[in-house]
Amino acid sequence: MEPFYGGSHKAFADGLIDTIDFDCTLLTLPAIKWKWRMRHSAITFAEKVNNLIANGKSWDLIFCSDMLNLAEFYGLVDEQVKNIPSIIYFHENQFSYPVQNETERDYHFGMINFSSCLASNKVWFNSNFHRKSFLNSLKLFLNRMPDNKNLTLIDKIEQKSEIIYPGIYKVEPNFHKKNKYLHILWVARWEHDKNPDIFFDALKIIKEKKYKFNISVIGEQYKKSPIVFNQAKEYFSDEIINWGYQDSVEKYTKILQSADLIISTANHEFYGISVIEAITAGAYPLLPDRLAYPEILQCDRFTENKRCFYDGTVNDLVNKIETILKSHQLNPLRNKNDILNMTIKQYFWDNQHHKIINLLTKSQE
Repeated sequence: MEPFYGGSHKAFADGLIDTIDFDCTLLTLPAIKWKWRMRHSAITFAEKVNNLIANGKSWDLIFCSDMLNLAEFYGLVDEQVKNIPSIIYFHENQFSYPVQNETERDYHFGMINFSSCLASNKVWFNSNFHRKSFLNSLKLFLNRMPDNKNLTLIDKIEQKSEIIYPGIYKVEPNFHKKNKYLHILWVARWEHDKNPDIFFDALKIIKEKKYKFNISVIGEQYKKSPIVFNQAKEYFSDEIINWGYQDSVEKYTKILQSADLIISTANHEFYGISVIEAITAGAYPLLPDRLAYPEILQCDRFTENKRCFYDGTVNDLVNKIETILKSHQLNPLRNKNDILNMTIKQYFWDNQHHKIINLLTKSQE
């Protein structure tokens, strides 16, 4: 059950079903109005499931994302479903998801995440960074309660949790691309938590230094995207070769394959599937040394991968880009970095197949 069937949620649901090759019933709602989805999807899905049961359908396992109020769903659904074991997958959570102003945070949605964890048999997170972030934020929240803090429940959630990285499909890199200038890629959502100002400020300095480069600014965008994107579209009109969300998988893939450098400036990233996709397509990463990125590139095991990071500031990002430009390597080190290639391979769906199958099977015991 996926109440927000779009973007990374859709990619994961489709990839999981394709990978496990089980007999699955997929229930979805369009990826709009996430607050409404979290509030009403349990009612909608309970009604759909009850209708399916009336027509003779049955299941062995429930799998849902963090957008579903699983506890409420169990309260509304037919009795025979209430005994079916369940797994909830956390793409994000509403306790530590960044907001522009903390006073804007509606803890009601965090409580939905909390009660859903308690109602589920297993809790899967898309990174260990995410799991720690959620549990730490949950502890801070519960400690603010006047009584009945229930802090021991945090340990119970952690004990039944697993880390399952979102899978990606292998994209053959184009190491023979012939870009005239360094092709720089932005592929994140057009939102404040992705920190686009840092990205464009750095490129502005690079341009003022008279370096030649091209940029593709893609990724999901919304009606109220940060104004910096409109400003950048005008300022970098000579450098832009692709602009805006790509609704064609083929075109999206070709842009990834043509990019030399994938840059992230995110203040929030629980995993970073678009960055991983760009790397596997052949782009070299420059990532802030924070969030889930060091974990995803396994810098504790492979120190070589630390060269993919900058300290998160505009100045250091400029320095790293400038070093690449001065080296005259339009595909900087990527085609020679066997360690980086090996690190990314673990995220292919084919390489996660057995682990996921085993965990799903154990969840039904």
